[in-house]
Amino acid sequence: MTMLKELVRDSMELSGADKRVVVEAVNLAVRYGNRYAIKNINLQIERNRITAIIGPSGCGKSTLLRCINRMNDLIPEAKVEGRVLYRGVDIYSKEIDPVMVRTVIGMVFQRPNPFPMSIFDNVSFGLKVNGIKLSKTELMQKVRDALEKAALWDEVKDRLDAHAYSLSGGQQQRLCIARTLAVDPEVILLDEPTVSLDPISTAKIEQLLRNISSNYTIVIVTHNMQQAARVSDYTAVMMPDENMVGGLIEFGPTKEIFTHPRDKRTEDYISGRVG
Repeated sequence: MTMLKELVRDSMELSGADKRVVVEAVNLAVRYGNRYAIKNINLQIERNRITAIIGPSGCGKSTLLRCINRMNDLIPEAKVEGRVLYRGVDIYSKEIDPVMVRTVIGMVFQRPNPFPMSIFDNVSFGLKVNGIKLSKTELMQKVRDALEKAALWDEVKDRLDAHAYSLSGGQQQRLCIARTLAVDPEVILLDEPTVSLDPISTAKIEQLLRNISSNYTIVIVTHNMQQAARVSDYTAVMMPDENMVGGLIEFGPTKEIFTHPRDKRTEDYISGRVG
């Protein structure tokens, strides 16, 4: 399989594409068997920005998010149509290894899912699995850097050998973010990362995302309107049609979406009249 980063480098040198756009969906659709979940999605995600995806339950938010790093490959009946470009390279091309996609486009799931091992081993797991050769000192520095970025280092630095399950729910979610950051991705996808957390833990995650957004491109699915308004630079609004097929109805700067939506369905959803 071809290394994704090599293809990206060659593509950008040849195409002169807009370097602000990191991920682009082009006529994207996903069906499970004969039933479409989403259709006609066209979306550009810019570098070092936080993009929120909002919409009522069942509109395909998570399905869209999973397309961006080929997580839908793990669902046997899922069929992806259209294209998803990472810096101009179609990640669904046959020559692209999906494992390589997930090293540059990491994902944090709805509920904390630390591995049943120590805090240190959780963070270093991806480095070891991807065959990254580091000295003991270098590995320790990588783990520390990731934990510091995830605002967790000061809370765990004296117990790195402790089991990950000994952490609170909010700490476990930040550990999962640190595990993602350790392999140095460019894009981080988060699927309702605070849905199971208390308000204090939620605030820490939101602050963390703002703190790291200057170095990473972040896409977050959230059902929480206030959260989208607080943390994101851009917002994509999805709605199901009469056949319950999700589509993108509006996209733009978050402030504009929340104060001057162009589509009445967006206004109704944000105001709580629908959804």
